[in-house]
Amino acid sequence: MIVSLNLRASQPAIQPELASQSEPVPSTIPVDELRYEVYTLPQSVVHTLLIPVGERFTVVPAIAPTASTIEEFAVEHGAIAAINGGFFNPENLKSTSYVVLNSEQVADPRDDELLVNNPQLIPYLDKIFNRTELRQYRCGQTVRYAIALHQEAVPLDCELLNALGGGPRLLPELTSEQEGFWHVVEGQILRDPLGIERPNARSAVGITREGDIILAMVAQQPEAPSNSGMTLPELAEFLKNLGAEQAMNLDGGGSASFYFDGEAVYGKVDEAGDRVVRAVKSVLLVYENS
Repeated sequence: MIVSLNLRASQPAIQPELASQSEPVPSTIPVDELRYEVYTLPQSVVHTLLIPVGERFTVVPAIAPTASTIEEFAVEHGAIAAINGGFFNPENLKSTSYVVLNSEQVADPRDDELLVNNPQLIPYLDKIFNRTELRQYRCGQTVRYAIALHQEAVPLDCELLNALGGGPRLLPELTSEQEGFWHVVEGQILRDPLGIERPNARSAVGITREGDIILAMVAQQPEAPSNSGMTLPELAEFLKNLGAEQAMNLDGGGSASFYFDGEAVYGKVDEAGDRVVRAVKSVLLVYENS
């Protein structure tokens, strides 16, 4: 089942015949408003928001001094919508993803001593410090978004306004090994912190060919807490079917959370099937420009 809501939209809702399909189909309806959709799939419920390219809306990161729930972030900042952001260390609540706000770097994973001094992670630190991030550029009079590795140069004639790190990149290809999320030697899995091939609650951000932003949060089914959600390859395929050409994974599992139009939704369920409400370190916020 698909539920569709256009915020103050004049566009018709998505066609009813799509409700019986298990995979998303990119809409051919012209979009000049936010489009919120809910996809009920066999193993998950996926909440998506399409933010059209243009001057009306903007998507920017935010970071908490310690940690806050998705609803607290949205209410504090007066945002229309929000999705959980990058990774963080639950022991000291330091961000393990880069965050740039107003052209200033405000979070650096190298500042987390528990990460830097973890002997099991030392072989992967170079990759961890060069993961993908969602970037917002100003290029002349145009603001646009891109997904790039942290150490990738900013395009000529562009200024980096904001950035939120996550990873791995999902589209155009999954780069789990390149970003230190996956390591296999002679068939033995040595590193897989995200459970790449296991279904779980997930969050992601995508960019379409036209430059629209897609936010997606995959919620688990309460009746199947240990075997529901999506794998990362499934998430990549889902976003591709929505029209994304670039996409990046965000912190998932217990952090997976989504907020739209006054309502918060949490993706992870515990063994009893109850939703897990977890505070997070960073988010992506959606604003309507004044």
